[in-house]
Amino acid sequence: MARSEAGRTLRPQHRRHSVAPLRGVADVDTEAVRERLLRRREELRTRASEASAEARHEDDPLSADFAEQVTQRENDDVLGAISDSARFELAQVEAALRRLASGRYGTCAACGEAIEAERLAAVPHAERCRGCAERAAPRAPARH
Repeated sequence: MARSEAGRTLRPQHRRHSVAPLRGVADVDTEAVRERLLRRREELRTRASEASAEARHEDDPLSADFAEQVTQRENDDVLGAISDSARFELAQVEAALRRLASGRYGTCAACGEAIEAERLAAVPHAERCRGCAERAAPRAPARH
């Protein structure tokens, strides 16, 4: 480490690069990706929280009318699915933020190759390249 004129040890300054090359991915603006992921994380947190609150009937208690309760319960199922979906994507976004912080963003978790820039632009929290994602996707049973 370098020393100042007064003899104190100087620590290297950490610089944030707004454009960091990722292995196999041409100049990705990591700060822009980070901001996009942070915005999406906040949107998902809000969506999950609002859906959960609505499903708990915090602002709208269950109706005394049985037929209306059936409709409300059906809506609760939809709200639960919305909340679950938001929480699932939220976990993916948070994982992408960790990969970005550790320098692994843009590298396929399955094969180690670069994730296509077009895929990252469309799905910034993608953890697999297109080929690995397609191989990992569940297949629908064939109809006869």
